[in-house]
Amino acid sequence: MGPLFWRLCVINGAVFTVGTLALALSPATVSSPVLLREILVLAAGLAIILVTNALLLRTSLAPLTTLTALMHRVDLHTHDRAIDRGNGDLTHLIDSFNTMLERLENERTSASAHALAAQEGERQRIARELHDEIGQSLTVALLGLKRAVDRAPEPLKEELDLVRDTIRGSLDEVRQVARRLRPGVLEDLGLHSALTALAADVAPAVAVTRRIEPLPPLSPEVELVIYRIAQESLTNVVRHSQALKVWLSLTADGPDLVLRITDDGVGGARTEGAGMRGMQERALLIGARLTVTSADGTEVKLTIPGVIA
Repeated sequence: MGPLFWRLCVINGAVFTVGTLALALSPATVSSPVLLREILVLAAGLAIILVTNALLLRTSLAPLTTLTALMHRVDLHTHDRAIDRGNGDLTHLIDSFNTMLERLENERTSASAHALAAQEGERQRIARELHDEIGQSLTVALLGLKRAVDRAPEPLKEELDLVRDTIRGSLDEVRQVARRLRPGVLEDLGLHSALTALAADVAPAVAVTRRIEPLPPLSPEVELVIYRIAQESLTNVVRHSQALKVWLSLTADGPDLVLRITDDGVGGARTEGAGMRGMQERALLIGARLTVTSADGTEVKLTIPGVIA
């Protein structure tokens, strides 16, 4: 049996012992038949015993109420923990619960890391196939069509030119998709250039204002998370927000690094979609905090703690 059981036994035993001694040592007596004033004295004594017992039990069991409330609101995206306020009876239970949360968070983070790594690998494979196979096939078709246009009679040249323009447009789209799947510019030129390229990609649809401060070297994992969250956010702006302007900033806030993407669109961003869950998972991988506020427009804010020396 745990220490809580014995504490409750001691509390109840002490309360009833004190009550018994108080009645035994008091001048009160019980007549037969029982008098009204004696009934009042006994009732008052019983009430005092019950109230004292309830107060002591409430103090002992108070951490259970806190623990229950935490169980209802706990989310593995946060780092809520039960606090041991010095009640030795429940210390083991609180420690066990916190250990369980730590294990679940670590397992979730590890599983997310493997899933996102597999996703990045699959994206790179698809990007290579688009570039090396479909892209090359379209390029060969475009060159062959150019030769056909040069030898074609005049009445057919206009139609062949239209077909050639369609193939050229398809080739450009394939290259854009491959570039979005595999951020080669991030690997080759760095985060600043990669974010600039993202802004340029959406610039035809929405005006982008950039503010990217000079930053110290970041780990590849941090750079990739920043890039992917910025990419997903800008894509959502173009697809859903009906915005005319968007502001992208990557700045230092003390020791923290903060990425903000803010638009002037209709707001009402969904916070439970697959894209949002993916951004949350990526943020967790590097110990960052992602918040989304949506009213008159939407702001996506990624705070990465302690990366600025």
